[in-house]
Amino acid sequence: MRLHTLTVQAFGPFADEQRVDFDRLSAGGLFLVHGPTGAGKTSVLDAVCFALYGQVPGTRGAERSFKSDHAPPDREPRVDLEFTVAGRRLRIRRKPAWLRPKKRGSGTTRQNTKVLVMEQRADRWEDVTNRPDEAGQFIGDLLGLTLPQFCQIVLLPQGDFARFLRARAEDRRQSLERIFNTRVFRDVEDWLQSHAKQLRYQVQSAQERVHETAGRISEAGRSPAPSDPEELSAWAAELAAVTAATARDAATVAAGATGARDAALDAREAGRRTRERQDRLARARLQYEESGERAEERAGIDVRLAEAERAASVLPFLEARDRSYTELEKAEATVAERVLLVRGLPGAVTEPVAAGPLEGAERDRRDETARLDALLGDAERHSSLGHTVTALTGRLDRLREELDGTRQKVAALPPEVEKAEEELLRVRERAARAEVEQTALEAARRRLAAAEEHTALGRELAAAEDAARAAVDADQNTREHALRLRERRTSHMAAELAGRLVGGEPCSVCGSPDHPAPARPAEEGLVTDEQERAAQAEADTAAARRSEAESAEAALRERRKGAAARAEGHTVASAREEVDARVRALARARSAADEARRLEKAVGELTAALERHREREGDLVRQEAQVRTELDHKAAQRDELARKLDAARGDDPGIGERITRLRGEADLLRAAADAVHARERAAEEARTAAAEAEGRWEEAGFGSEGLVREAALDERERRGLRERARGLDRLRAAAEADLADPELAAAAAEPSPDLDALASEAALAAEAADHAVSWRSGLEERARRLAELRGELGVRLSGCEPLLREYGVAEGMRALTAGTSADNTDGVRLSAYVLAARLERVVAAANDRLLTMSDGRYELRYTVDKASGDGRSRSAGGLGMRVVDAWTGVERDPATLSGGETFFSSLALALGLGDVAGAEAGGADIDTLFVDEGFGTLDEDTLEEVLDVLDRLREGGRAVGVVSHVADLRQRVSTRLRVVKGASGSRVEHTG
Repeated sequence: MRLHTLTVQAFGPFADEQRVDFDRLSAGGLFLVHGPTGAGKTSVLDAVCFALYGQVPGTRGAERSFKSDHAPPDREPRVDLEFTVAGRRLRIRRKPAWLRPKKRGSGTTRQNTKVLVMEQRADRWEDVTNRPDEAGQFIGDLLGLTLPQFCQIVLLPQGDFARFLRARAEDRRQSLERIFNTRVFRDVEDWLQSHAKQLRYQVQSAQERVHETAGRISEAGRSPAPSDPEELSAWAAELAAVTAATARDAATVAAGATGARDAALDAREAGRRTRERQDRLARARLQYEESGERAEERAGIDVRLAEAERAASVLPFLEARDRSYTELEKAEATVAERVLLVRGLPGAVTEPVAAGPLEGAERDRRDETARLDALLGDAERHSSLGHTVTALTGRLDRLREELDGTRQKVAALPPEVEKAEEELLRVRERAARAEVEQTALEAARRRLAAAEEHTALGRELAAAEDAARAAVDADQNTREHALRLRERRTSHMAAELAGRLVGGEPCSVCGSPDHPAPARPAEEGLVTDEQERAAQAEADTAAARRSEAESAEAALRERRKGAAARAEGHTVASAREEVDARVRALARARSAADEARRLEKAVGELTAALERHREREGDLVRQEAQVRTELDHKAAQRDELARKLDAARGDDPGIGERITRLRGEADLLRAAADAVHARERAAEEARTAAAEAEGRWEEAGFGSEGLVREAALDERERRGLRERARGLDRLRAAAEADLADPELAAAAAEPSPDLDALASEAALAAEAADHAVSWRSGLEERARRLAELRGELGVRLSGCEPLLREYGVAEGMRALTAGTSADNTDGVRLSAYVLAARLERVVAAANDRLLTMSDGRYELRYTVDKASGDGRSRSAGGLGMRVVDAWTGVERDPATLSGGETFFSSLALALGLGDVAGAEAGGADIDTLFVDEGFGTLDEDTLEEVLDVLDRLREGGRAVGVVSHVADLRQRVSTRLRVVKGASGSRVEHTG
């Protein structure tokens, strides 16, 4: 894949449209991307990733929006990338999601992510797709790389590989899994672990069920269970057989005991029956004697009941007569009460009181009421007209009062309107300068801020210049010191080797056991490896500090120059005076503007009030004339009806009151007449009832009403006498029946039985039988339960065996793949074993370049051994790396490398991993590579060797971009892309 052009707008730090020409940068094979910290060097690579994948690597991909904060709110963010892959020239335009200002009103509208993929065919661009999901699939299929793989192969993030070089085995495994997509082998480990764990739970559950059944057998059989599971089956069978035999013996004993108990119970029952018959016969003889003595009482009951029956036939007639007398008394009282109410009415009451005059007076009043009902409508209309006249009079008075007030307002408002309009014209002239003064104030404030920034940056720049000079001096001193130590050690290498010689042992250089003239060190002594490394580390640190100081100085100088241009020649004092003057002028203009708005509102309100009052005056005049006409008409109608109703009402207050009075009198007269008629009917009924009652008591054989009432009994008394007679009859009949019973007579001839002795013998026999039956039932239930549990134990034992076999296989596979099995001699997990093959290839590819970069000194070696940070777990290793130092022949931990050594070692590892990962991804051709940062840690010689290695990457037309802010690289690399930052956003500049 080769990149051609990249265009960004409103993306990251780039506010305006910026175009990166990779064809121009790639012409020389090696190009430099440089610029101050924070300018946006890495954002160029982020834009490439976003165009291809719609995402950016690392934590930057978690940003809420990719839109530049420097760009105007309405500028649309976009990224265009043109590149060639697999012989096809493509162009991708992506627009991230962003918030666009609404076209109408305030607020924002969310714009979703958009993408357009085009392909050049026959000198013209044709659309491929505009759907994000299809675009992602299309690019992924062409490149054959995921975003993490692309970042590792194309972008070569040096910092990540420095961590990878020193990482624990587990962290290294996670990185390799992400690059080589070998998660499936880790999933196999997890599945085997989960499967073995599940089977272990099943085995434990099955064994618990077996122990639970054995415990129930032990409890039922009252015998402890054996500890050996293989003996459980035989133990359960023996226990069940012994218990069954004992139960059969107990059944025979229980049968004899129950027979003796039944015989004793029969003897006790026979004695009880004999005693009961003897007692019944004695009671019967006593009852028979008592019934003979009470025969006279029995005959008297029958006589008394017969008299009560005859009196009962007369009592209803006596009660009917008494009721008729009561009704007559009530009728007399009603007549007296109602006649009293009408006695004052003319022509209504005569002596004695009769119904005819009452009914005549009622008819006279009903007839007059009918005539008056016809006049009720006129009375209601007269009342309604009175209310209407009163309401119209009040309304006319209110209209006249409101009309006077309105006419006064119409006369007073025109002068006020004229005065307010004149004042408004004067104020508008003063407010016209508010906008001009606002613009002038904003410009003055910007000049003041720029002047203050220029002054502050001057102080910072002076400090930065001092720091840069000190850093340059320190860098030169430490570098010269490191070079002197390296030259001394190189010139005295023979003396250093001679210091390790031992008499009689072969020399590590020539192999001879004789050492006739070993080299001697100079007066200043030997330089140790630790001293050389310490000096180099100090030089690397000083170089990095120098680069940072120079970059900081340059950035401050650019910022101060920009601030001076924005200040437009003003000092802080002059700019502050200008701002104060503009503030005062704007305050005066805004005060006039506020006054103008107030006056405009007042004029509008006065004009509207005048128009409203004039319209109201006309409405009131028309309403006054209408109300006055309607009032005259209604008053005339009311007076005419009043004359007619006064003639009809007589002495009463009104027609309604007269009708109410006449109807009330008619109702009273009607009630009095009805009461007279009811009294006459009640008197006739009382005479008839008295005659009929007297005839009935004579017919029943009673001489007077008093004898009837003496003989009468109520229902409760009659029922009591009948129950007493039936009780005496039952007592005599029962005594006669028992005396005639032959069984009772035979029982009287037998001797009286001893019931207490018989009951004691029966209780002893029952207790013995119950004990025997309980013993037999317990043994039978125990034998049945043991038989069931024996079968259950057999089923559960047979179910454990296949589970144990399956668990053994699963646990063996789990331990083997987890690296904890004794069969796994290296203690390496399956996933680590698979990744180890990739890591060996990566190390081999890295060593091809590392030997050149380190001048043949260092070589990486893969090992299955655990590193110091890998923990104590047996399976923690498998992905270890060591560094072999050819100068000392000692293997070292990568963490012991210096900063520069770590950089070129991790760079070689990154390049090797890129080669292997590219081959794994299908051998995609990568014609454009980027190496991000880390060159500041290298000395001049090592930097040359690293650049030589990068130069060799250009073979076959490949272009390599180095992303760094190291100043020395600008002298060594002629083709450069400079990223310049500023207050309004960053921009790019091409050189070479």
